[in-house]
Amino acid sequence: MVFIFFSLVYVFNQLASTLEDRDGWGLKEKGIPGGRSHDDGHLLRKRPGLAGRDHEEGLDRCKSLSVSYWNPYWRLPSDVCGVNCLLESSLRERSSSPGNHHADERSHVAVVACGTRLEETLTMLKSAVLLSKKPLHFYIFAEDDLHEPFKNALDSWPRTAQTKFNFTIYTITFPEENAKEWKKLFKPCASQRLFLPLILKEVDSLLYVDTDIIFLQPVEDIWALLSQFDSSHLAAMAPEHEEPRIGWYNRFARHPYYGKTGINSGVMLMNMTRLREKSFKNDMTTVPLKWEEILMPLLQKYKLNITWGDQDLLNIIFHHNPESLYVFPCQWNYRPDHCIYGSNCQQADQEGVFILHGNRGVYHNDKQPAFRAVYEAIQKFPFGENMETSLLQPLEASLLTTTNSYCGRASHLFTKKLKQSILSVQQEVTQRR
Repeated sequence: MVFIFFSLVYVFNQLASTLEDRDGWGLKEKGIPGGRSHDDGHLLRKRPGLAGRDHEEGLDRCKSLSVSYWNPYWRLPSDVCGVNCLLESSLRERSSSPGNHHADERSHVAVVACGTRLEETLTMLKSAVLLSKKPLHFYIFAEDDLHEPFKNALDSWPRTAQTKFNFTIYTITFPEENAKEWKKLFKPCASQRLFLPLILKEVDSLLYVDTDIIFLQPVEDIWALLSQFDSSHLAAMAPEHEEPRIGWYNRFARHPYYGKTGINSGVMLMNMTRLREKSFKNDMTTVPLKWEEILMPLLQKYKLNITWGDQDLLNIIFHHNPESLYVFPCQWNYRPDHCIYGSNCQQADQEGVFILHGNRGVYHNDKQPAFRAVYEAIQKFPFGENMETSLLQPLEASLLTTTNSYCGRASHLFTKKLKQSILSVQQEVTQRR
């Protein structure tokens, strides 16, 4: 029996090695080795969020190599994983079973950063860490020259902040045969978000955010919206506009779009398991297509008619599959369009802004000083200081100088939820002491 067992082990080991070169996508994905808090590419060896900041004991036996949809287990060379990965499959199944799912309390947040977006992305991550009370896992997709700056910056944060999150850094990855076309779509690297369900194949749910996002309340609050999905929902986004008279899609789009005014993909909550499993209705064939099958044909059909790149493709997909989208209110993705012509986000008027989205570069110019004031307050706040006296109060004073603009007149909405979030975090800190 022992001989038969080891014979089978040898066969599986050789199978893992010989199938290595059958990767039809011809893609590679890279992680930064040696980081304090990221997983060195072992995302598929454990269910994300279960093991704290370090590798699970007993499971980190494989040579470090990035693992993703493009490089799944059965294509790994034998010296990287081989038999270990096959033997660990039962462990992975147990870790992802329904009985253990509740143990993962993390919110999983992805961002794509290229060019000059390093500092903006770090400020977004900082806002999430400052206000969240539950642990976070960040999936940072960035150009290669940004990997080390990201790692160094996050490693430099104080231990009190580091205990609240861990992170994984990835190289920007597109299908090899169309990489240049995808990368230049709309803005550099922006369309990477379309491929997250295929790259992070073992991640069940994910919150994608643009780099120009500022959280004004805990990340776990938007994460909780997953529990409001019905059986058909697989993603959630906010409308592009609340007021059709100033809407872009309903006035200018040359392609199908969701609902009356389209959707904005700057904050996108996804059940990626459902997204990978669903077959999508479309206007290219009578046969529904899987996520990995629909993206390139859509781009080829509409590339001359789309203005906002990957966001337009998402609008087209959910136009044909409206039952699959959960639409959350505008205060979860509050942009200058919601106040630049007068306040038109009723939910924010009532409850405050939950997530601030400074698109159009408003954090870095003088067009919307209220947005810039919030960004700079988070950016300059020193970790460890009292958030009420060193963040909230200086921000409120700064916002008083912005009331000559429409968004400045609505700036009390920016601090309404932020104040509650800060008080809640500080109360928890006090109770722990």
